[in-house]
Amino acid sequence: MTASNFNLKVQQFDQLCAFELSWGKGQQLGVTLAYPDDLNFKYQEWQRIYLRFYNTKLRGKVAEIGSFTAPPVDWHSQLVQAEAQLLSEFHHWLRSAELHEIRAKIAQATRNDAYPNVDVFLTCNPLDLARLPWEAWEIGTEFSSSSSKIRIVRTPINRRETTSYPNVRRSGKARILVILGDETGLDFQAEKQAMIFLKSVATVEFIGWQPQESIPELKTNIVQAIASAPGWDILLFAGHSNETNLTGGEIAIAPNTALSISEIAQPLIIAKQRGLQFTLFNSCNGLSIANKLIDLGLSQVAVMREPVHNQVAGEFLLEFIKALSEYQDVHESLITAAQHLKLENYLTYPSAYLIPSLFCHPEATLFRLQASGVKRFIQYWQPSRKEAIALTILLLMSLLLPVETFLLQWRIWVQAVYRDATNQSITSTSPPPVLLVQIDEDSIIKAKIPDPKPIDYKYLASLIDRLTADKAKVIGIDYLLSRHQPQSDGILAKSIQTAVSSPNHTLFVFAATRDKNKKWSQTLPEIANFNWSLEGDIKFYPWYISLLPHDDFQTQPWYFSNLLVLGQQLQQIPDAPQPKLDSQTDYFQQMGDVFPGNSKSHQTILQSPRSRLQLITALSYQLWQMWLHPIADFSIPPNQIYHTIPAWKVLENQTPPQNLQQQVVIIIPGGYDEAGISQDGEDNFADANLPPAIKYWQPNINLFTGGEYHAYMVHHLLNQRLVVPIPDFWVTGIALLLGKILYLQQKNRKYRWQWLLVMTIFTAIYGIISLQLYISRMAILLPFLLPSIGLWGYFVPNLLSRKKS
Repeated sequence: MTASNFNLKVQQFDQLCAFELSWGKGQQLGVTLAYPDDLNFKYQEWQRIYLRFYNTKLRGKVAEIGSFTAPPVDWHSQLVQAEAQLLSEFHHWLRSAELHEIRAKIAQATRNDAYPNVDVFLTCNPLDLARLPWEAWEIGTEFSSSSSKIRIVRTPINRRETTSYPNVRRSGKARILVILGDETGLDFQAEKQAMIFLKSVATVEFIGWQPQESIPELKTNIVQAIASAPGWDILLFAGHSNETNLTGGEIAIAPNTALSISEIAQPLIIAKQRGLQFTLFNSCNGLSIANKLIDLGLSQVAVMREPVHNQVAGEFLLEFIKALSEYQDVHESLITAAQHLKLENYLTYPSAYLIPSLFCHPEATLFRLQASGVKRFIQYWQPSRKEAIALTILLLMSLLLPVETFLLQWRIWVQAVYRDATNQSITSTSPPPVLLVQIDEDSIIKAKIPDPKPIDYKYLASLIDRLTADKAKVIGIDYLLSRHQPQSDGILAKSIQTAVSSPNHTLFVFAATRDKNKKWSQTLPEIANFNWSLEGDIKFYPWYISLLPHDDFQTQPWYFSNLLVLGQQLQQIPDAPQPKLDSQTDYFQQMGDVFPGNSKSHQTILQSPRSRLQLITALSYQLWQMWLHPIADFSIPPNQIYHTIPAWKVLENQTPPQNLQQQVVIIIPGGYDEAGISQDGEDNFADANLPPAIKYWQPNINLFTGGEYHAYMVHHLLNQRLVVPIPDFWVTGIALLLGKILYLQQKNRKYRWQWLLVMTIFTAIYGIISLQLYISRMAILLPFLLPSIGLWGYFVPNLLSRKKS
């Protein structure tokens, strides 16, 4: 019995009644109060009028009382009044001050939203006390508006057999055996029609008396059918029945022939062992039948406590089966059917809603039909309303690019901390692959440049001259050279041409970009010719690597960082075309002529699938996603990516010796306010936009430039350090699926602390694996936060509810 359930034993001794409420771990309340004589009188009067009104086609052996046609007395009105007087007296008694504490205790449980229903398992002794309509008890109405959550479930005083968990059918349809008893004066068409609602979820078989069949043969067939393999989920009896003192009641199976419950006890026990979970006796006077069956070990039995009219029995069964076919449990179905009789058929069948009762073992799990095939799969995995809302919110969060970016940056910060703590940084004796020549604020001041936007071309020319003298092999210029400077254009052009015609044949990669009108801003033809230089798109999507297109040399321009890397790798290929001023063909196409034949024998970014834009990534752009798009790995310290030298030191030759033939040199804006492609200085990442991992490596910086970002991309492409992030949406979906599986597994378990330990260990192992997988050569980033929330979101509410229990 769970914390939301109570046991209530009511016993009558002469004119006194003892109420004993028990719950939890041995808690108990007990009171004694007088049993009102008027209640017996009101019940007997109601029963007399009830039998007068329903005096034909009763599913029990009662004496004929009058005629059903045109009664001289308005028995309908009499019955309504008798019902009202009975319920008034019954409720008045149950509202006695002595029962206040018991009512309050039960009502208190309804305030816990973790329990959809509060079941009160009622045991009455003697049997006459059980005849009262206890299901109509409005417990706790003076304490809570949630009293509708309180349900009365009956259970007999004798339960010598413990409830067992039968062999529940894991696949296929449920099996239902319908026993049709003596049809004298009755009509079973309603039962047969009701079974149609179950044809999609259950297999139904009928057995009953046939005129040519002998009584011994009929009894044998019924007994064999009940105990037959593979067993039944539901046993339903329709016909006449009655109470007996010693045999647990009897059912009429043929004219003038009855079968006692004691006679079919052993077949019922076998049926229980083979999966029988619920029995319904849609017949009269079923109290002793229910008590006997629960005592035999059957867990759930529904009966009619009073004689019941044939049409009422048919109407009740139809509504009960409808509810059952909608996958309500047997108690919900019984309440639904009774409410239908009360609300929809009260004028036709007064008091009928008071008759049905469910008897249940307190430890039993209420039976409900399970869908088969696809329906069963959907029903098994279908989330609750709260669960669906939570899942939708979590999955939508995993699709929001700002949320993904935020989580990604802090995930990389964690990776940087882990890399540092475990001493797994990239170590190398050679200088980093990128040299950044930074035109910073000091350089501008020393050069006395009045307005650095656009940058003074003469100043760029002096830097190129110095780098040419130092034998720089590949130089990228992270400045747009699309505006004329009449006095400086020629000077810059001459310096660039001198570098190209030098023995090193310096390769220049210039910056280009699109303006708001999608028009390219390119390097002026007076400054450079693309027969001996390259031009790359300077724009990039923050936090991600710029990738090569699928069609290689058919798309122009490539990204700036891609061309810097490919230009550097070109130097490793024998007989590769060198930049020459007298070249008559586009240098980009010259590269295209070389690499298809040499890329297999020389390691370049053209060989790496991760360097290219994959189809799934391109398709994800249409959904505003970046699925499997490699990221900038800021978990690597900047000093292992690039070496930064202020431009003024380069010009004054104050820099240490550099092997510029092995490095990619990029001339970049150094973070001054005017730096950037547009007027707002968008080339700089500052303050809130600063990558957290960069802030970890360099706590005192407050600026991260676009040139430094390009250096990270060049490093990653050169070293094939391309970390692929697995989308949050994917892993969160898997975590939710796993959480659902674990939730369904732990749903009926008591070992919540063991589950807590298992979940904690699993989460920790996943975290460590994801951290190490990131650093490994596989370079895969597994998201952590949202999947963990999804996984623990299934477990924590269940843990808390059990903790409260």
